[in-house]
Amino acid sequence: MKTIVIIQARMGSSRLPGKILKPLGDVDVLKYDIERCRAIKGVNEVIVATSKLKQDDAIANWCEKHQVAYFRGSEEDVLDRYVQCAKQYKPDYVMRVTSDCPFVDYEMGSEIVELMLKERKDIVLIDGQLPRGLAVELISYDALLYIHKVGLESRHREHVTYYAYEFAEEFKSVTYKAPANRIAPELRITLDTEEDYKLIYEIAKHFNNPLISSANVIQFLKDNPDIAKLNAHIEQKPVI
Repeated sequence: MKTIVIIQARMGSSRLPGKILKPLGDVDVLKYDIERCRAIKGVNEVIVATSKLKQDDAIANWCEKHQVAYFRGSEEDVLDRYVQCAKQYKPDYVMRVTSDCPFVDYEMGSEIVELMLKERKDIVLIDGQLPRGLAVELISYDALLYIHKVGLESRHREHVTYYAYEFAEEFKSVTYKAPANRIAPELRITLDTEEDYKLIYEIAKHFNNPLISSANVIQFLKDNPDIAKLNAHIEQKPVI
């Protein structure tokens, strides 16, 4: 089973422009993403998918400097960007990761890949309310091509896998039960605002380890409520 990780990345952000290249200790947010995705067992390739906009030259240059595979496609049609990127690798499965989640859970990611290796379904569904910013999505390449054909609304083009959740009856799924020590829906470990960055920076400063277990990150925030509340008031943008 050939599995690739595609990390969607862009410099534009209405609330925190350039967020994915902000520093985290001696490296930056995107470096954390890459290292953690490369630690997912069973993954054959990790690719950054960015846009053709001039402002995203910075991401392409970063990838060339750090010897990371990358692809450039549509800015707004992220689904098409994924499909055109994946076509070059002819995978069986595609894992979707967003670049604003520097503590993406590579341990759960490894277990999800292992589960799909046994089950060979269209998509993995996660049972359990995780902190925002830890989850990965694993979908078959064939299902991705199907969504690309039939998912024509703007929300489907922007959010890549959204159609598969909205019309779940059209897909064969397998459920992954998240470990109990990952259940913490009150926590926000993603990067979209300055408050998010302050929290993520505190985590990185404390551990100084891009491969720290997400379970340890969750426990750190539970043990330090003053840090956890830095971004507790931030509302996630709605899907429209």
